[in-house]
Amino acid sequence: MADQPVAAGAAQARTSSGRARRAKTGSHFLLWLKEVATVVIVAIVLSFLIKTFLFRAFYIPSESMVNTLDVNDRIFVNLLVPEPFALAHGDVVVFRDTKGWLVPAAEKQVGPFTWVQDGLTFVGLLPDNSEQHLVKRVIGLPGDHVVCCDAGGQLTVNGAPLAENYINPAEVPQAKDFDVVVPEGKVWVMGDNRNHSADSRAHMEVNGGFVDMADIEGKAAVIAWPLNRITALDNYPDVFRDVPAPAGK
Repeated sequence: MADQPVAAGAAQARTSSGRARRAKTGSHFLLWLKEVATVVIVAIVLSFLIKTFLFRAFYIPSESMVNTLDVNDRIFVNLLVPEPFALAHGDVVVFRDTKGWLVPAAEKQVGPFTWVQDGLTFVGLLPDNSEQHLVKRVIGLPGDHVVCCDAGGQLTVNGAPLAENYINPAEVPQAKDFDVVVPEGKVWVMGDNRNHSADSRAHMEVNGGFVDMADIEGKAAVIAWPLNRITALDNYPDVFRDVPAPAGK
């Protein structure tokens, strides 16, 4: 009979030990969940801040910038251009369509997970697929005199001909004559795939074909997707090296 209290005590000790282990395991699990939640929240906040102030992802839906950008490329856009850092000739820019260059977007189909996609786009974890943005190359800055074309079939900016080696080499560009002076606060933009780009040339009846600086989201800096196309985007300074300052500047 003397063994019964001992056995009972041992059973109680094992029960207490099991409860302690379970409590400890539960505590570790809650701590792990808290750490994961903290990491996720910090990542979302950082992504939102980066998307708001530094870089933003965009999706390329058209062929207007082939071969520089392919259809379905994802790019990161530097939001610090044109302010506080200035635009330069040759920069590839993304801008809002406030002049009606694009066909109005069809009403978005709402699905069970639409709010998830919208939320991830809002915080910068998915590229903007709204298709109400355009991407082109800056050819003329405020004050520039841009003409197409000289006797050699080249664009000129302030009288200097451009050897545009970023143009899609698959086709010879079809010349469309124009002669413009870029107003203050605006730029003249063209696509690298000249024969398939409805750019400033195609919209001269709307605001002269110029794009407002205020509509520019930023400078396209990097192709981020697909992985085999990851590269920094060039603004080809050699092409514009001999362009003089606009008259009167």
